[in-house]
Amino acid sequence: MSTTTKKQTPATRRESWGRLRKLPSGRWQARYPAPDGQMYPARTEDDKPLTFLTKTDARTWLAGMHTKIAREDWAPPAVVAARRRAEAEAEKAQALGFAEYSERWMEMIRTRPGRSGKKRAPATIRDYQGKVTGYLVPEFGDTPVRDIDEARIQVMTERLDKIPSPLNPNSKFNGVTRPVLIVLMMILRQAARDGIIRVVPNVSVPKQEPVRHDIDHSPEEDVATPEQVEGLYEELPDLYSIMALLAAWCQLRRGEGLGLQRRDIQWQRDGSAILHVRRQLNANTGDYTDPKSEAGKRSLSIPKIMIDRLRKHMEDNVASEAKAPVVPTNVQGSVPLSNTRWGYVWAEARDAVKSLPNYFRFHDLRHTGLTIFAQEGATLAELMRRGGHSDIRVVIRYQHATMTRDRELADRMSDHVAASIAAAKKKKEEAETSSDSPGHL
Repeated sequence: MSTTTKKQTPATRRESWGRLRKLPSGRWQARYPAPDGQMYPARTEDDKPLTFLTKTDARTWLAGMHTKIAREDWAPPAVVAARRRAEAEAEKAQALGFAEYSERWMEMIRTRPGRSGKKRAPATIRDYQGKVTGYLVPEFGDTPVRDIDEARIQVMTERLDKIPSPLNPNSKFNGVTRPVLIVLMMILRQAARDGIIRVVPNVSVPKQEPVRHDIDHSPEEDVATPEQVEGLYEELPDLYSIMALLAAWCQLRRGEGLGLQRRDIQWQRDGSAILHVRRQLNANTGDYTDPKSEAGKRSLSIPKIMIDRLRKHMEDNVASEAKAPVVPTNVQGSVPLSNTRWGYVWAEARDAVKSLPNYFRFHDLRHTGLTIFAQEGATLAELMRRGGHSDIRVVIRYQHATMTRDRELADRMSDHVAASIAAAKKKKEEAETSSDSPGHL
């Protein structure tokens, strides 16, 4: 009687807990019942298949998994792997160097809208980039963002404070430290939102201080006299001299003046004129863009003191087309004078008027006009409309002008009252003298 031997195939071996199975490769696979009611094969912490060289190794792993479940320390392999990836990413992020992260931050600034919902202006982006590449990256380099603490920032602050002011070497402030710190704190706040650092270092950003002038400088010193404005008008080339009057007496910003076109000046039958501010010549792009804010779009009555000069300028220098620039590069040209070229023209004329205050800027002509406008009794609302301001805090600076006018009126009132009192006293004394005279009955 012959006997037949059956070939044994790899079979699942039942254990007291879990199951073992020998694979065709000779390695062992382990499976276990999880708390969620499902059977799970052994997997690595990265959620990849895990097999064992020997049966003993597989049983040891099962025992460890049984203990973990008993301790309620179990989670599905996919969840564990996701958690590990997140932790690894967090660890990598926390080791991120400042130079790399600041580059990411600049990209975010360029592409994402700001708090207003609009994208940031090119000038703002360029300013931030200048602070990052000019000061912050040279200071911190590849230092992990998490290592930039209050002490490290203080070291940078002290170094920045030693940079002399390019505008006024004698100034206690250089106009560098504060804006650089502001950009740094913006970057660190975003790093906290991104989970790269836990908290933002407690750093006090210094308040805005005057740079062009000494600390005891008075705002009145930035106001030119009408005679000085006239001097600037005379020193400027005929083709460009109208800019001085547009800034001083129409209170236009530089870009608004350079952005004017013939169609923006509306002449009235009585000889007066209205100026419409609808655009500016952007200093960064060289193109026409919207004014600084919605408040910048405004219509102004042109003061009669400059009407005749403006009319002659339009006749002699401005082309007849509606879109012809009011301040062209050449006589009756179609291209507006650039911001850069105007800077050179302005500097030469300013230096020729020796009586102007030190560090006098073209923008100070606008300040001059708004100050005089305030002295004539304009309200804050009227000043905001005239100057195209959207923030009342900016216009408050002209409050000193109304206080000067208030002081003048108070002094005139005082003189009037004193004169009345003196006249009454004199009249009384004369009456008393007359009554005491021998011939009085």
